[in-house]
Amino acid sequence: MAVTKKISLLILAIVIVLFAVSWIAKTGTFEDTGMPLGLSVRDGFLVTFAAFLTLSIFSFLYKDNPYYKFAEHLFVGVSAAYWMCVGFWSTFVGNFIPKVSEGLSNFFEVPYKGFDVFYFIPLILGIMLLLRMSSKIGWISRWSLAFIVGTTAGLNLIRYMRSDFISQVSNTFVPLVVDWQGFGAFFSDLSLNASGQLIMTMSNWVIFIGVFCGIIYFFFSKEHSGFFGGASKVGIWVLMVTFGASFGYTVMGRVSLLVGRLTFLFHDWLGLIN
Repeated sequence: MAVTKKISLLILAIVIVLFAVSWIAKTGTFEDTGMPLGLSVRDGFLVTFAAFLTLSIFSFLYKDNPYYKFAEHLFVGVSAAYWMCVGFWSTFVGNFIPKVSEGLSNFFEVPYKGFDVFYFIPLILGIMLLLRMSSKIGWISRWSLAFIVGTTAGLNLIRYMRSDFISQVSNTFVPLVVDWQGFGAFFSDLSLNASGQLIMTMSNWVIFIGVFCGIIYFFFSKEHSGFFGGASKVGIWVLMVTFGASFGYTVMGRVSLLVGRLTFLFHDWLGLIN
């Protein structure tokens, strides 16, 4: 235990020394690196601190450690405080006050829109939600939470029905032959252009077969054998390609974040790249 504590103190001392060196270095001038000349003490501290937080998050790749926990808790705390301020100025000041008080509207310099007693309902629900912090009457907050969950579920149900269900169903109703004008026109205008008749027709057939086989895979009232089983296997491939593409899109989004942090470290902090 004593050896572990000494190692932790040694690492902390090294981190503090490197932080101080980086801070001092960033406030100087670097004419040969392309960095801005003469960074202020404040800007040098912010760049160094941002690099420290980035490396602290990356340190989790080795194992969980106090530096990662510090960066994680700081991020969560700052995010909570930021969204609390955004909620206060956009919701409370922007929506509630202009509907309940002309004096407060003038104080916060927002246009008064007339008194509306119904705006006190969300205020009461919000106060009830804060009672969650009490161990004795915290159960009252469940009413507000139930109202929020129920309202959000009802609104999102309509939105998802339109965007994820109805739109997808309508987009599968595609013509299997696009702009058909006869075999002569088809072969005379044959092209591999993405907007050409051949490619668009093939794309529509892929959509039709993929949707049809995907639906067959989820049809369990009939044994998946013969033609039905073959179509079911094609449906499995369609689902796997879809899930893989979705996962790949998510990974690429995370990779872009990683590239942004690495660019910050090697450009803004170390000045190794232009």
